[in-house]
Amino acid sequence: MSESVVDPDEVRHVADLARVDLDDDEVERFTEQFADILSYFETLDEVPEVEREAELTNVMRPDETHEGLSQDEALENAPDSEAGHFKGPKVS
Repeated sequence: MSESVVDPDEVRHVADLARVDLDDDEVERFTEQFADILSYFETLDEVPEVEREAELTNVMRPDETHEGLSQDEALENAPDSEAGHFKGPKVS
């Protein structure tokens, strides 16, 4: 790799902000890795732009309201109920 776009002092600064202690070998390794990551982002700039598709539209059907169950109908198949409410097992 040619001259790095990332300075080792920048790596040390970021490590200090993150409260991470790095030795000299780690600083060197991360400097190279950060430079590689930045070059990957530069590669993304080379991707050609394409025409945007038309704006998305809602293709879902509108909500429809329907009559719900009465309280007695809702509790009809419940294994246990009490005072008009579902009754479940005690949780300790």
